[in-house]
Parts: sequence; C-alpha cells; structure tokens
Amino acid sequence: MSFRIESDSIGMKKVPKEAYYGIHSLRGCENFQITGLLLRPEFIESLAEIKKACAICNRKVGELSEELTDAICRACDEILEGKLHDQFICDPIQGGAGTTANMNANEVIANRAIEILGGEKGDYSIVNPNDHVNRAQSTNDVIPTAAKLTTVKLLRKALVQLERLEKTLADKELEFHDVIKMGRTQMQDAVPIRLGAEFGAYRKAIKRDLTRLKHAKEEMYPINLGGTAIGTMLNANHDYVLALAPKLAEITGIPVVMAEDLVDGTQNLDSFAYVSASLKTCAISCSKMANDLRLMSSGPRCGFQEINLPAMQAGSSIMPGKVNPVIPEVMSQVAFGIIGNDMAITMAAEAGQLELNYAEPVLYHKLFESIVTFTGALKTFTDNCVSGITADEERCRELVEGSVGVITAICPAIGYNLSAEIAKTAINTGESVRAVLKSKEIFSDEEIETLLDPKRMV
Repeated sequence: MSFRIESDSIGMKKVPKEAYYGIHSLRGCENFQITGLLLRPEFIESLAEIKKACAICNRKVGELSEELTDAICRACDEILEGKLHDQFICDPIQGGAGTTANMNANEVIANRAIEILGGEKGDYSIVNPNDHVNRAQSTNDVIPTAAKLTTVKLLRKALVQLERLEKTLADKELEFHDVIKMGRTQMQDAVPIRLGAEFGAYRKAIKRDLTRLKHAKEEMYPINLGGTAIGTMLNANHDYVLALAPKLAEITGIPVVMAEDLVDGTQNLDSFAYVSASLKTCAISCSKMANDLRLMSSGPRCGFQEINLPAMQAGSSIMPGKVNPVIPEVMSQVAFGIIGNDMAITMAAEAGQLELNYAEPVLYHKLFESIVTFTGALKTFTDNCVSGITADEERCRELVEGSVGVITAICPAIGYNLSAEIAKTAINTGESVRAVLKSKEIFSDEEIETLLDPKRMV
C-alpha cells in the first residue's frame, strides 16, 4: 500500500494514498475502537446534507466561490447516492462530542471535491476540510443537527410499523368481539371478558404511543445549525445562519427550523431524551402485550390455550413437535434493550457541562439502536404473530364455564358472604358454580341460566 503524508497540530501521519479520509479521521479511528461498528448510513447521509446546505448558504453570502461550492455539493450528492460510505471509518462512540465524525465527513467531502476539481487527494490547498467544507460550522452544531435528521428518518420507519400494528390489532378486536373468555387479575380467575376487548385495550395503548412518538418526532425539527461552537454564531455570517434551516429543509424534506435559542440548542439534549422516553413507553406497552400473548397461547395441552399463535419454527432440538412463542419473545427482548438504552440516554443527556455535552455520541448511538431494533421487532410482531392469531373458542368457553369467578355476577342478588361460601364450595368439591347453585336451590334453573350468561357479564 502506498501512503501520503498529512499533518495536524499533533504531528505528521501516513494516510493510505487512495483514502478519502484524512489524518483526523485516522487518529479518531485508532483512538476509538469501541463498538466494532461504524456510523449508520442515515447519519452519514445527514452529514452530507448538512455540508451541502452549508456550502450553498456560504456561497450565497460570498464566503465560498461557485467552483468550490459546486465541487463540495457534487461530493455530497455522491454520498447521498450511497457512494464513499466505506470511507467513514470512525466508531459511533467517540470522545470529543463527535469531532471525529465531523472531521471524517469534512475530509471525505474535501478529498472527493479535490478530485472533481482535477487535483490529487490530500492537496488541501485546493479544497480544505476545515476552511471550506466546515466553513462557518462547528462539530457542536453539525453533529446535533445530523442526529436530529437521522432520528426523524428512523422514526418515520418506526411509525409506519407502529401504525400497521395498530391496524392489525383493530382487525383482531373486531374478529374476536364475540369470543368470551375468562378475565384474570393477579393471575387468578376474575370475571368474563371479550377477547376482542383485550385486543381493543392493546390497540388503544398503541394509539397513545403513536401520538407520543409523533409529537416527539416534532421535537427534532428545531436545530442549532449556525450556532457554531456554543450557540453564539462566532465566525458565521448572520445572513448565512438565517438561510441554513430553510435550505436544509429543502434538501432533506424534513421541516427543520432554526432553534429559538441557539445557545439552548447547543447545551441541552432534552429533546432526544424525550424521544427515548416515548420509545421506552411504547416498548413497555408492546412487551406487556407480548407477555399476555405468551400466557394466553401457553400449552398446547397444559396451559391456557385460549389463542393460537402462528407456528414460526421448531422450538426445541430435543423435544419433537415443540413450538415456542418466538416472536413475542423477541419483542420483549428488544423492549429490554430499549429500556436499558433509555437509562444510558438519560445519563448522557444529564452529563452536559456548561455550553456542551461531551456524551452526545453514546446518546445518539443508543437512540438510533433503539429506533432501529424497535422497527424490526414491530414488523415481525405484526406480520409473524399478531396478524395470524386465532382464538380457541371452545377452550375459552370451557374455562368460563368451569371458572369460580363467575360467582361475582351473583353477588348483587345474594350478597358477598354467601357468594364467597358458594365459591369456596365449588373450589373444594371441584363442582361448577352452576352445579353448586342448583344444589342450594336458591334460584330457579331459568334464573341461574340468566345470571350466569357470559354475554350478560361482558
């Protein structure tokens, strides 16, 4: 491999001659080998969109020549087409509040722009990563803005899957309306309930989660781009700053606006914590639902067996014919990860000191991970589980008929104490409540049938 020599304030370093990244990217790559992962493609594209918008706005106010602007924009467009992503070599978790990621973008774009203008990579007299690509910018306004753009892009995909889940639950709510089963509290028999009502409750929780996540997405629209180092717009032309958000909105299709207070927008990460909290709340709803589905489908002989989940794969390497509820299981596992990530995000958001938060990289990494894994879990949960659930109506009817919980319907007529005595007798003898009532001759057969009619109870 042949090399070129690049230098920075620390010293000189060999950089692979054909690399589009430079010395700053390489130092960061060597310093931060943390996760074994690289920047998400959506984040790389967001950086390119920002650099393109900044170049255009700098040209507008006379800070960049047309030739340089065109070259930078062409390089950014190539990144947006999926090219050069392999040149982003930094780990998503890094020190410096994301400086390595920002410099990686600056160097890749600069070196590609140099080629476009006929020069050789590394000749920064033609296009300079700092003076041209990063002009009137700072890591401290570029990286948070890129994180907000990325969050919106990822949330849009998650919301599509969440809306599909809500629709599927609505279908099941209607499908199971006439299936009456035994309700339970504290895992003990309670009173009858429609299976459709249970799915309706799941749907309503998801609907609330949709509302929360859509509002959280809107929290991503105010950006601090133009604030430069600490939100005071140092080294940035005022007209350039005002032009940034509209231009970025035009490029991305995301309705970003300039933050009302750029200092606040640079200091505080509460909006990201709000997105994470909304995700966590939704993950809790989905995991609770998954728990219920595992219980209601338990069996097939020795469990509740009230519903049937689609059989997706063999469940055991030793027990033939065993099928496990693997899709609800993965939903809960993803929820556990999101809950853990939310704690990391909470601590990272709290870790800000004075004008900047050094812990931005881990916050963004964990937030992106939460959204991406949740999106995948929602899709498989909807397609491979919820949509294919069927009810075992006969089993549901059998459990209702054999339950002691139906005695609750008798309470208004004979009082709590006598009802409890009848329930105790049924439990001790193994008889049904209906049989015990007949033996007591408290009601006529017709009255018993009316009082113990499951449809009346729901």
